[in-house]
Amino acid sequence: MENAKQIINEVSKVIIGKNYIIAKVLTAILAKGHILIEDIPGVGKTTLALAFSKAMDLEHNRLQFTPDVLPTDVIGYHLLNKDGDGYQFKPGPVMCNLFLADEINRTSPKSQSALLEVMEEGTVTVDSITKEVPRPFTVIATQNPVGSIGTQMLPESQLDRFMIKLTMGYPDIRSEVNMLKGRQKVNPMATVQRVVGKEDILNMQAMVEKVFIHETIYDYIVNIVMQTRMHPFIELGLSPRGTIALTNMAKATAFIHNRDYLIPDDVRGVFRDVASHRMLLKPKARLNDLTMDRMVEVILQQVQAPRVG
Repeated sequence: MENAKQIINEVSKVIIGKNYIIAKVLTAILAKGHILIEDIPGVGKTTLALAFSKAMDLEHNRLQFTPDVLPTDVIGYHLLNKDGDGYQFKPGPVMCNLFLADEINRTSPKSQSALLEVMEEGTVTVDSITKEVPRPFTVIATQNPVGSIGTQMLPESQLDRFMIKLTMGYPDIRSEVNMLKGRQKVNPMATVQRVVGKEDILNMQAMVEKVFIHETIYDYIVNIVMQTRMHPFIELGLSPRGTIALTNMAKATAFIHNRDYLIPDDVRGVFRDVASHRMLLKPKARLNDLTMDRMVEVILQQVQAPRVG
């Protein structure tokens, strides 16, 4: 898909050497999912979100999550009019197309839970009044690694709302040198050009939904998910929401590769991003030196992929 390639090219002007990450974020947006990026400060998580909002012409808001952030700071509130004859809704920053929740695991669980409804239903409810968020709508949340000062783990119910979890990591030497050179004369963000608009994104999302899935691929997806629930080293496997996320991410991957049908590699290529934050390993897995990445490989090896073509 030409538009997808152009978006990746524009974002890569400011996020150098991370085209793999950029492509995964775009895939999740086209799959109508939300993205969680976990990494140390300063590797470009916020810049990534801002570059996407510019390339895709999306209205974006950013909220820095701190321990004193309240749910109303996220979703909004009703304010009494000056003449006292009614209330006016003051929308929170979440009422936009691309909401950047920065360092989400530094705030209280109550404020984190304010995002649950909007991420799942695309609506916010304030004083029993429900309002829809603009479309398209995506949450990109960043979090510091668990154990960092002032952080607390997100509950499983919150993690399950994110379609994928990514880790950006440090750039390689050449990419970091190019980043320094590119910032000597101009701010790279100023060079990012608009590629598509809101209607284009909605059309692309609709095309993703129409990607064909053969019966054998459906069975393949469910068999992989069942392995996460039955494996003796896994405490918590994928939920049905995780199954849907895996399917939608695979469909968006096929779309980006200019196909209107799914193949097993589409599923395999996104399984780690969809599953790693949803699975919990038992203590005996660690005793057997099984990391989450290794467990993902084991599950994919245990489920035979169907032949296509």
